[in-house]
Amino acid sequence: MQAILALEDGTIFPGEAFGATGTQWGEVVFNTGMNGYQEVLTDACCCGQIVVMTYPLIGNYGITKEDFNNKKIHVRSLVVREVCEKPSNWRYSETVDSFLKKENVIGLSGVDTRALTRRLRSFGTMRGVICAGAGDHDAQALVERAKNCPHLTGQDLISGVAPTEIRVYHGGARRVILLDFGAGSNIIRCLQERDCEVVVVPPKTTAKDILAANPDGIVLSGGPGDPVDAPYAVETVRELIGKKPLLGICLGHLILGLALGAMTYKMKFGHRGANHPVKDLDTGRVYITSHNHGFSIEETSMKELDIYVSHRNLNDGTVEGFKHNNLPVLSVQFHPEALPGPQDSVYIFDQFIAMMAGEGR
Repeated sequence: MQAILALEDGTIFPGEAFGATGTQWGEVVFNTGMNGYQEVLTDACCCGQIVVMTYPLIGNYGITKEDFNNKKIHVRSLVVREVCEKPSNWRYSETVDSFLKKENVIGLSGVDTRALTRRLRSFGTMRGVICAGAGDHDAQALVERAKNCPHLTGQDLISGVAPTEIRVYHGGARRVILLDFGAGSNIIRCLQERDCEVVVVPPKTTAKDILAANPDGIVLSGGPGDPVDAPYAVETVRELIGKKPLLGICLGHLILGLALGAMTYKMKFGHRGANHPVKDLDTGRVYITSHNHGFSIEETSMKELDIYVSHRNLNDGTVEGFKHNNLPVLSVQFHPEALPGPQDSVYIFDQFIAMMAGEGR
């Protein structure tokens, strides 16, 4: 079945449809992970995005319910070079094709994903429209539609993916509040494995209510969008600084940076994949880490603040983490909970536990 992807710069990528049919728009981004496509599909950080997988074969181990990052798909569409129709995995319950059909998400295969990725690397993330199956496949009309699509920046995407109710995962010697901006389930597992009771609260929970729960520490989760579009979260976190140990992850890291007085910016094409080298500047060690973000902290804006860069991306030198000089504040741009194969970066949770125990800053 014919399908087409049109970018706002006028570039057209024809291919074959799989999954659902119809027309969908979104911000076109690429992910360099060789595996983890199921986690990408269900990652709230991908809200509003058409995700291009650079690895040429997607779906070879199928879809397994136990491996969901969240309970539903968050990507707008999926673009691949080749989709596997016959997975080889004793755990899988369905194919990527059937999963996308069931979730009404369009897939596009047969695309030259190398050429598409090179274009996004050269000219940056851009808006696009996918038309699959029945519908208007007029290329120029789709390009014009892509040009007129709204930008994701300026929208509060958190409210569309975050919980509206409090959830409590009982047990553990320490109580941790997880301020959920679109958290993956593995953050909860990582904290429970470290003897923590986890209380998940909605993103608009006030600082007063969070402190009233008397937590031993607070984690700010990852999530979608521009942190500037969530001023309520920045204000809440600003009121929490210095009151309890804080750990920021991905979007939570950016919100924490804004709350401390730093500035953020939109990256040209972002970091998305499970194979980004990050150096811990405190120890000199390099870790292979999982990323899914399009914004970063402007390092020059940190110079007059009481924080320092603790982690740096070795591909482009961007800030991947910071710590406060005096307060129990630890923050990383990558996902220590993602565990894309190597589990090295999970030590970030151990540092957070040490902070709660009074052993760290």
